[in-house]
Amino acid sequence: MLTFTIRRLVLSIPTLLFISLVIFMLLQLAPGDPMAQVPLTVPPEVKQKMREALGLGAPIHVQYLKWLHQFFVVEPMVFIDYLTRSSFLFGWLPDTQLSMVMDEVTGEMTQRQRVISWQTRSPVMDIVIQRMPQTLWVVGLSYIVGIVIAIPIGIYSAYRHYSAFDQAGTFITMIGFSIPPFFTGPLLIVIFSVTLGWLPSIYDTTLVVNSWETFKIQFLQMIMPVMVLALQTTAQISRYMRSAMLDNLNQDYVRTARAKGLGEFTVVMMHVLRNSMIPVVTIIALGMPAIFGGAIITENVFKVNGIGQLLLTALFANDLPMVMTLTFIFAILIVLFNLIADILYGVLDPRIRYD
Repeated sequence: MLTFTIRRLVLSIPTLLFISLVIFMLLQLAPGDPMAQVPLTVPPEVKQKMREALGLGAPIHVQYLKWLHQFFVVEPMVFIDYLTRSSFLFGWLPDTQLSMVMDEVTGEMTQRQRVISWQTRSPVMDIVIQRMPQTLWVVGLSYIVGIVIAIPIGIYSAYRHYSAFDQAGTFITMIGFSIPPFFTGPLLIVIFSVTLGWLPSIYDTTLVVNSWETFKIQFLQMIMPVMVLALQTTAQISRYMRSAMLDNLNQDYVRTARAKGLGEFTVVMMHVLRNSMIPVVTIIALGMPAIFGGAIITENVFKVNGIGQLLLTALFANDLPMVMTLTFIFAILIVLFNLIADILYGVLDPRIRYD
């Protein structure tokens, strides 16, 4: 297993480099000008200097290599500096200042050039880190809620297939699959915010939870976006769980286990469930990158200031460094969680030995 993990990690390097090159070339083909939002009163020569300051005057391969250097070298340096300067865990270590470099003209220490957003003129990773907590709170919690609800539903639906519970679960699942978030989101707003007045329709990202009252406000404003996203997660995973359980319930080893006199709970939960979790784990692991990517539609419906809304805003503003960085982070997460899913295969199924 260790050899397999190391081999997959090594192979992921050229894979990610190829993905980054494809993303970069595709974004270069996108129309638009980062100076389009600059006022018309700004002279053309000033705009040209601004383009050169953003690195747009260099050849494409230079821009790509510069982005790779900033993403893989400069940003980790900044992160290490943060850990040794301000973090709770490593703040006691001496400040490394790896990201600082001496200016040849002034002789002062200045920070190395980072990936800069064309829209805000701020480091891209700083903005991503600022938006990440809102996304993890809403999208991450909805994913956990969806999994916790989906697995028992899938197990019981398979065990009592064609029963009233199974039929009701199938009906709700079809609703989750069929109705998109841009419909269920406004529908919940109309019912619970406009008609009943129970829940706020807008997510307040500036809220600081420091008391019981603010905790209740935070809980109430999270209910609707979590419900919308959890409905889709529940529908997807419960169907996979039901199908996997049905496949295993009819296997010979299940009949053998029952013939040995094992209780029905032991047969289902200890034998059938473990084998059935193998395909479900893959679905769950591959869905994890979506948590960090945010939910573009749901975040915009409820005004959640998360990663999904950030990506949509960057696309509309033609902010290519932001789009490039966010898209590549999603690619890294997908490759990483694919590896985690393969490792879990070996853990759940003793027949699989990668070495």
